[in-house]
Amino acid sequence: MITATPRRAPLRPALPVATHSVRPARAADAAELAVLSRPFVRSGALRERPASLYAVHAADFLVAQAPGCPVEGAVGLRVYPAGPGEGSGAVGVLYNFCVAGHRQGYGVGAGLLRAALATAHARSLGSLFTATTGGGDLFLQYGFAPTTARSAPTSWARSLDPRRDARILSTLL
Repeated sequence: MITATPRRAPLRPALPVATHSVRPARAADAAELAVLSRPFVRSGALRERPASLYAVHAADFLVAQAPGCPVEGAVGLRVYPAGPGEGSGAVGVLYNFCVAGHRQGYGVGAGLLRAALATAHARSLGSLFTATTGGGDLFLQYGFAPTTARSAPTSWARSLDPRRDARILSTLL
């Protein structure tokens, strides 16, 4: 009979957990938003947008940032008025959702999504849509479900690149 003495597994060094907060983006965040998005653009998960476009649309974005750190996550929320045959009331589209690699798995994305949902509720939007080239697990956890482009705002749905094979998700608010 062989016996072994149990050993403790070596401790992994913990990543520093900086407390982040979510706030509306400012035009001055544009360069950081472009840098944050770049790895996701390279992977094909996001479309390329120049810093100037982030500056013009800064009011669309919420950013996650820890004190003294660069922007660690961002999500855009664009409002679309209902078009003919699209029901009543405005709807929102979440776009350019990204979290820095070193902060993924630490609640940054969930915090951004909760803030975006609260913003959509405050604006009395009827529903939210997004397109993802990934599995969309976080969205699904927050009540989003697969849908078709036909139920989305027409101008946004037409802007989707079919080569990216994005999955469209939505939730009612």
